[in-house]
Amino acid sequence: MKLILPLLASALLCVGMTAQAQDAALRKTLSERIPQLDKIEEVRPTPMAGLYEVRIGTDLFYTDAKGNYLIQGELIDTKARRNLTEDRINQLTSVDFSALPLKDAFTIVKGNGARKMAVFEDPNCGYCKRFERDLQKVDNVTIYLFLYPILSPDSAEKSRNIWCAKDRVQAWHDYMLREKAAPAASCDTAALQRNLAFGRKYKITGTPTLIFANNTRVPGAISAAEVEKHLSAQ
Repeated sequence: MKLILPLLASALLCVGMTAQAQDAALRKTLSERIPQLDKIEEVRPTPMAGLYEVRIGTDLFYTDAKGNYLIQGELIDTKARRNLTEDRINQLTSVDFSALPLKDAFTIVKGNGARKMAVFEDPNCGYCKRFERDLQKVDNVTIYLFLYPILSPDSAEKSRNIWCAKDRVQAWHDYMLREKAAPAASCDTAALQRNLAFGRKYKITGTPTLIFANNTRVPGAISAAEVEKHLSAQ
């Protein structure tokens, strides 16, 4: 037994060193051959023998053990019937609700406000307007509304006017529920730029995007009943 333990420790050390060497070799080869890949953040083996995942931010690529070939696409586990690339991106882009920058949102409290959710919305989003109408049926919730102007040139202007309004909640509801535009206003809109940066980091590509207190992320407009279902699961 005394002999086996040192041998196991030595074997594990060798495996670790081999993995580090593989990682370093792939980073070097790929960055030399494709300069755009000079900021590789992670290299790791996939379930497919001889295939490695190369990650830059939340962008995924695949390569062979020597870096001779690079694949940009989706890796599917046909036996499990799972999209491994999609699963991995979902993992990388998951948002910890407790880490949301709530100072960059305005707060809508309904009823006792006991339940919590966050929503990223563009004032020019038709689906958002439909969602807002359905959301009026949901009570006892605190909503953190992140203005996310990504859809059209004047989205930024409309978002600015709402963010700079004396009563942001009133200005938001006036526009989204009653088509009454907020008067022109100006103030510090750095929060809107931070929202855009946050969305790029976590690949929020459409509105509305909902994030619930249990970290569940839901893209797209859902019904009041579905919102209630997610709130009840928190």
